[in-house]
Amino acid sequence: MHLLIVDLLAERQAFGREGVREILTHFESPKVSLWSPHVSERVDYEFGTVVNHPVDADLIIITGSRRNVSQWEDWMDQVAHLIQTTTTPLLGICFGHQIIAASLGGHVARSTENSAFVSEVTYVDGQVVNALFTHQDHVVDAGEMNVIGSSEHCPIAACQHPERPIFTVQYHPEAVSTVIEHALQIGEMSVEERLQFNLEIPIINMTDALVKPLQSLQ
Repeated sequence: MHLLIVDLLAERQAFGREGVREILTHFESPKVSLWSPHVSERVDYEFGTVVNHPVDADLIIITGSRRNVSQWEDWMDQVAHLIQTTTTPLLGICFGHQIIAASLGGHVARSTENSAFVSEVTYVDGQVVNALFTHQDHVVDAGEMNVIGSSEHCPIAACQHPERPIFTVQYHPEAVSTVIEHALQIGEMSVEERLQFNLEIPIINMTDALVKPLQSLQ
């Protein structure tokens, strides 16, 4: 399988490189292309092929970002165009969730406070999972997307497109304990920020959050 990662944390070692590395563990020996239109310099991942534009792939994954959909930047037009025109299956995480909704007729608003904690997400099929959130923008109108999961603080926590193979989540299924601890060790996260997350309870992973739902359509 060829994955195109719209890699929007490529300037960070833990949440970029290690987060993408965690995502890739949920696929069997994938070919990986890394596209980061928001930066000219990136961390050396030591895996994957860096590309300067979207390439043909079997699956596109849009990651989280330190940027904000509510504070639109020119490079986001390229990502929005990809979302609107691709026929390739598409998965979105955090920023990816937000820009997919915004690109498909929805709306994203900025909160006065950053949300960073583990919270329960209830899906429309009755499933309840624990998920790690860290974001300040919120999807307030899902546009073409159907809402399939909500949490107490985030009514639009997971979405599915009614016709296209697109799934998105506001939370971070790739932020496993090893990624969090690496971020703490290298200074990408402070001790105070780390203490906001209760990692003693099981957190939903990438496969259960996004890969299996996509596979259910095939």
